[in-house]
Amino acid sequence: MKLVCSNCSRTWPSSQPRWRCECGGYLDLETEDFFARQSLKDRPGTLWRYEESLGIEDPNSRVTFNEGFTPLTPFSLDGREVLLKLDYLRPTGSFKDRGTTVMMSKLKEWGISKIVDDSSGNAGASVAAYAAAAGIDAEIYIPAYASVGKAMQIRVYGATLIKVEGPREAATKAAMAAESYRFYSSHIWSPHFLAGMKTIAYEIAEQLDWKVPDWVVVPVGGGTMMIGLWRGFEDLRSRRFIPKMPRLVAVQSENCAPIHEAWKTGSHSVTPFPKRATVAEGIAIQNPIRGRQILQALQESAGIPIAVSDDSIWRALELLASKGFFAEPTSATAVAGYRALLAKGIVSEHDVVVIPLTGFGLKATDKLVEHYPA
Repeated sequence: MKLVCSNCSRTWPSSQPRWRCECGGYLDLETEDFFARQSLKDRPGTLWRYEESLGIEDPNSRVTFNEGFTPLTPFSLDGREVLLKLDYLRPTGSFKDRGTTVMMSKLKEWGISKIVDDSSGNAGASVAAYAAAAGIDAEIYIPAYASVGKAMQIRVYGATLIKVEGPREAATKAAMAAESYRFYSSHIWSPHFLAGMKTIAYEIAEQLDWKVPDWVVVPVGGGTMMIGLWRGFEDLRSRRFIPKMPRLVAVQSENCAPIHEAWKTGSHSVTPFPKRATVAEGIAIQNPIRGRQILQALQESAGIPIAVSDDSIWRALELLASKGFFAEPTSATAVAGYRALLAKGIVSEHDVVVIPLTGFGLKATDKLVEHYPA
């Protein structure tokens, strides 16, 4: 088990606390072990059923709320049936808990007692909750514009909350400056957070009896879910658990679409995007750190990016809510993206499509009240 630099290929032991390489490159976790399909039937229904791929060596270090499988639910959308992966049904109301449970377990295994992270909201709430469970002192930096519900979660869990004026990137800069006295447990940089994110691919495949969908459509900002899906499905494909990789779709807001812009120009790297205000606050990242990996995930899965308007995101949210699914606007972005694919004739009526819902609607109550005044 080791950490490998994506930039210079240097390796580091996973037993030593480290969040990036000395060259500045981000790290990926490589493990030799992997779970056996036949072993899963005797394991509890939590994401820790895939423990061999998660990089935690001491089971006593696990920081977990027994995160279980999230439902894969049929949903009729514009006359087509899709499968909604209800990943907002997590302990803190967002998909981030997949990665946080693994990242925080590793921090506990390393003996880290004080951490700092930056977030647009959901990851900060998740880190605050799991830090509380682990007895780790957390300091969380978020943009001042982040939803009140997410900020309140962070504060109530007992973390130190610091709001930063300016764009999302300003919170990152402030958090990294605090690294001199706390370990920087960035969910974007952490290889163990990404290891946890791979479990969504494992779950989807297992729930479909080891078949794979034709498409998986996700909102993309920092790209942890996109990269997790790509890496997770590749784990399964390379071991012949599944026959192929599904096509991945990265959905972004037109007001902040660096991945979409890089893809249009044929670039292998991402440049800062001139961001405008968007209702999809959770994915409003001008220059994602792992942008190169997001583009690689799209390329290797024969996927595509797509950018959608804020108006279409609101319509998607309303459509979900009209049938009982309460998602935050960032989450509804994926549904808006799927509808755009349908309109363009890219997805066929026979394709099996999975759309993860990534954040629960109550997290963005203040934004919803602004848009739908009482």
